[in-house]
Amino acid sequence: MKLQRMNRRALSLGALAVSGALALTACGSDDTGSSTGSSSSATAAAGSIKCDDAKGQLLADGSSAQKNAIDAWVKNFTQACSGVQVNYKGSGSGAGVTAFTQGQVAFAGSDSALKPEDVTASKAVCSGGQGIDLPMVAGPIAVAFNVSGVDNLTLDAATIAKIFDGKITNWNDAAIAKLNPDATLPDLKIQPYHRSDESGTTDNFTKYLIAATPDNWKYEGGKAWQAKGGQAAAGSSGVAQGVKQTNGAIGYMELSYAKDGLGTVAVDTGASAPVKASSDGATKAVAAAQVVGTGSDLSLKLDYNTKAEGAYPLTLVTYEIACDKGNKAATLPATKAFLRYIASEDGQGILSGIDYAPIPDAIIAKVRTTIEGLS
Repeated sequence: MKLQRMNRRALSLGALAVSGALALTACGSDDTGSSTGSSSSATAAAGSIKCDDAKGQLLADGSSAQKNAIDAWVKNFTQACSGVQVNYKGSGSGAGVTAFTQGQVAFAGSDSALKPEDVTASKAVCSGGQGIDLPMVAGPIAVAFNVSGVDNLTLDAATIAKIFDGKITNWNDAAIAKLNPDATLPDLKIQPYHRSDESGTTDNFTKYLIAATPDNWKYEGGKAWQAKGGQAAAGSSGVAQGVKQTNGAIGYMELSYAKDGLGTVAVDTGASAPVKASSDGATKAVAAAQVVGTGSDLSLKLDYNTKAEGAYPLTLVTYEIACDKGNKAATLPATKAFLRYIASEDGQGILSGIDYAPIPDAIIAKVRTTIEGLS
């Protein structure tokens, strides 16, 4: 778990720590990257950030998908709130959730909502409460490729599934050629890359395949990769690096990692034209999402099989996971201040410029209200 410019809305975020002075309890989640906001956006954001009584060290872990967004947010937030040190380790969604339910972090980032068993486990660290999902960042999962002589590539769900399941093994395969009549496809072996760690990006990528082409993707899905074969790498950054270094490679990663010479696949969804990964396309997809969480939980159900014009179906939402009640008194002010900022108009507003997408207005408004009620 980079997008184009969009309206300001709400996005997700996670965090973990390094050295360990303060022992924090509470929430967790996903992976890694790097990005910075412009000095002007940082100045504007700093002027509107409410630090309240926030101080000390805020530890978080989880989604690597949102790591580049987190880095930009942390830069702005700590400029305004110099008494707080935010340490976010993007170890992946699975690691973040584990860290949260074990009370190792104040909050976590995850590209998948908490499972019932995770909620149960969270009650041990959220005194009198439980972990909840706060959608904070949206973004397209790009299918990035590195094939000499090929700059543009269109694939549909069935072809993507067959490639990652080892059923299509060469770039000049007839199925790929049919979708790309103007491309000169080489007689070259396909090298698919997937995540080696438990990942919300994998979970969302496989949810898309299950929804869009169930006859060609027979696996259950989840954070762990299940198909056989292919190359494995840790984190979105690891997958991106593997694809960059290998002629004939293809892999899935957040758009912010699909750069420096990588091409991105345009997905044939059945709409009038194939859709490339973009912030705008992700926002259009998330706008149709339904809130399915109960109480303070705001987990979403996405339509991975959308055929809406311009909507990019391979889209994920990163949740910040925190305790609704029972947060540690020492870290609650910093947790609320940081989450308040990233859900704000300023926090959401920087996302489009760093290849993410803001959360739609109607959903982010609920996130802001929920954050104010954390205790």
